[in-house]
Amino acid sequence: MLRKIAISAISALTLTTGAAFAAGGESHVHDTAFSFEGPFGTFDRNQLQRGLQVFTEVCSACHGMKFVPIRTLADEGGPMLPADQVRAYAASLDEVELPGGTTRPREWTDKFPTRAGEGMGPDLSLMAKARAGFHGPYGTGISQLINGIGGPEYIVSILTGYTGETKEEAGTTFYANTAFPGGWIAMPPPLSDDQVTYADGHPASLHHMAEDVSAFLMWTAEPKMMARKQMGFVAVLFLIGLATLLYLTNKRLWAGVKGKKMA
Repeated sequence: MLRKIAISAISALTLTTGAAFAAGGESHVHDTAFSFEGPFGTFDRNQLQRGLQVFTEVCSACHGMKFVPIRTLADEGGPMLPADQVRAYAASLDEVELPGGTTRPREWTDKFPTRAGEGMGPDLSLMAKARAGFHGPYGTGISQLINGIGGPEYIVSILTGYTGETKEEAGTTFYANTAFPGGWIAMPPPLSDDQVTYADGHPASLHHMAEDVSAFLMWTAEPKMMARKQMGFVAVLFLIGLATLLYLTNKRLWAGVKGKKMA
């Protein structure tokens, strides 16, 4: 049940140079209504589990998540898998290489495998926080203030932005993508309809898979988001109470000076 992105696409996310891509039109990132957005938004446990499945079955062949401990899959606010299932999942991943060329089974206290070498994509641990989907106008950041940074939206737009056009340059095939800067990306379309069969029976359309894996990558990038929001809410209530007390105290202290009688 895990993980998102037919990684090909997201590797392209991380290529920041335009040398390999022909100049093209502006990229277009469309807004997506995720459950975790807003001050009271929360992660959808089922969606995170589906995103983990997409990542595991599609993306993990080319992308790693070296900053994500496997045990966090059981944490509150995340996919919340049973502990025994997390242990079994860890054991199914690549073995851990030890000094001397020996290996051992991966345990749930280890992190997700790392992918490196030719043809491998970038690490996805923090991808949803490393990419900004919304900008402007004119570099003011107003759009980000209203819509957020838009990292998950950027990933969804990349995964669903292929037009079907291709071209070849210097022996490399490039694919037209409406969300990638420059309009051409070296990663082939990683997702297609019904590419995975969800354990919960949810429809596995391209768009659903893209959203699920994007939500999962948002969780890997900020697993304590829910706790942060709760703490912020409590802090705001505390500040409101404190401000009220300060106002009433100030009013009483200055009552004599202002000629008012306080009961």
